[in-house]
Amino acid sequence: MQQGGGSETEVTWEDQQNINKFGRLNNRFHELEDEIKIAKETNDNLEDAGNELILTDEEVVRFQIGEVFAHVPREEVETRIEEMKEVTTKNLVKLEEEKDSVIAQMAELKKILYGKFGDSINLEED
Repeated sequence: MQQGGGSETEVTWEDQQNINKFGRLNNRFHELEDEIKIAKETNDNLEDAGNELILTDEEVVRFQIGEVFAHVPREEVETRIEEMKEVTTKNLVKLEEEKDSVIAQMAELKKILYGKFGDSINLEED
């Protein structure tokens, strides 16, 4: 592999595996960012739905189940919304933890790869 300074650094099988792993982690990082964004939006929507439910005077409200709206008692809808918020919040925490783990692994690989290749390799996003 030719470098900018004219010197050569051999890329070993292990180096290539580290570069590939970094690429996979980077892809997963971006997937996680998208999933976290969706989970936060879902959580916000559930919070808004819960607040709207508090403001209503009706005892039976329309609740979407799949593609159908059903008339459901307000207390049952409140319970379902709270359960959905709990599930979404747990999922969000899990996604954040996985994102932190991916960031840590990427940082370790950057240290290894920059240590060997210096400016010959670019692992930063522009």
